[in-house]
Amino acid sequence: MKGNDMEKGFKAFLKRKDIEISARRYLIDALGAMAQGLFCSLLIGTIINTIGTQFHIGFLTQPVAEIAGQAYTVGGLAVAMSGPAMAVAIGYALHCPPLVLFSLATVGFASNALGGAGGPLAVLFIAVIASEIGKAVSKETKVDILVTPLVTIAVGIGLSAWWAPALGKAAMKVGDLIMWATDLQPFWMGIFVSVVVGVALTLPISSAAICAALGLTGLAGGAAVAGCCAQMVGFAVMSFRENRWGGLVSQGIGTSMLQMGNIVKNPRIWIGPTLASAITGPIATCVFHLKMNGAAVSSGMGTCGLVGQIGVYTGWVNDIAAGTKSAITAMDWIGLILISFVLPAVLAPLINHFCRKAGWVKDGDMKLN
Repeated sequence: MKGNDMEKGFKAFLKRKDIEISARRYLIDALGAMAQGLFCSLLIGTIINTIGTQFHIGFLTQPVAEIAGQAYTVGGLAVAMSGPAMAVAIGYALHCPPLVLFSLATVGFASNALGGAGGPLAVLFIAVIASEIGKAVSKETKVDILVTPLVTIAVGIGLSAWWAPALGKAAMKVGDLIMWATDLQPFWMGIFVSVVVGVALTLPISSAAICAALGLTGLAGGAAVAGCCAQMVGFAVMSFRENRWGGLVSQGIGTSMLQMGNIVKNPRIWIGPTLASAITGPIATCVFHLKMNGAAVSSGMGTCGLVGQIGVYTGWVNDIAAGTKSAITAMDWIGLILISFVLPAVLAPLINHFCRKAGWVKDGDMKLN
C-alpha cells in the first residue's frame, strides 16, 4: 500500500508541476521550439551578415561591440546568442515558470559552447533536464528567488561540463557519417536524406533542429533542402484547387505540417510529395551537386521564408570568400530554382494525379480548415 501511495503522490506532484515525461513533450514540443530559437538567433544573424556583405551596408558589416577581445557585428551578436535562445525556447515549450525560464539563458550558453559544433543537441538534452528539475523546485521554498535559479543553473552547468562535449561529438560523428556516405554514394544517399528530412519536416517534429543538431551541410544538406522543398511546394501546388492562394502561401513558404491532420485521415495524399523528394534528392546531389554550406539549420527549412535558398546562397558566398569556389554560375541558380520550386511543383501534382486516377485521393482530402 505504501508503494502505491508513494507512486500516486509522485504522479500528483508531476501533474501539479506540469512535468509530462513523454515523447511528444520532449521530441515534438521541445524540438520544435528549439528550431524557433535557432531561427531567431543563428539564422537571423546569418541572414543579416549576408545582407550586409552583399549590399555593402557598413553598419551591418562593421563591428558594433567587442567582448573579451572578440569583435561582433550586428549579425554576429545574434549568432552568439543561439545557445541562450534555444534553451529559453525549450523552456517556454515546457511551460517553465519565469525564474526557471530566465535561468535557462545561462544553461543554453554553457551547453552550446561546451558542445562545440554539435551544441544544439547538447542544448536540447541539457535544457530539458534543467527545465524539469527547475520546475520541480520552483515555489517549494520561501526563498524561491534564490533556490530556483541556483538549482536550474547548477544542474545545467554541471550537466554541460559532464555531457555536452560528448553529446556534441556524438552528434557531429553521426552528421559526418551521413555527409561522408552522401559524398560516397550521392544517388542512394540523396534519396535517403531527401525523403527522411522531408518527411520529418511535415511531421510535427523539427527537421531544422535535426539538421542543426547533426551539423548537416554539404551534399547531404543539399539533399535535405530538396526533400523539404518537395514536401512544402508539392503540397502547396497539389492542394491548390482546395486551398487556393492562401493555401499556396501558407504551405509553400510556411509549412507543409498544416497537412498533418489530413495525412492522418488519408496517408495516401503523402505519396506525391514523398516520391517527388525521392526524385529531386538524387538530382540535387548527382546532377547539380547542390550543397548547403551555410548554417546547418537551413538544410531543414526548405522554402519556409526562403531560408533554405538563402542558406545555399550564403554558402556560395562563404565558399567564394574561402577560395573554394570561383563564382556563382548560371548552373548554380538553375539547379537551385529547379530543385526548390519547379520540380516539386511539377512532380508532386503529377504523381498525385495518378493517385487520384486510382481512387486513392479524392477532392477535399487536402482541404485546410
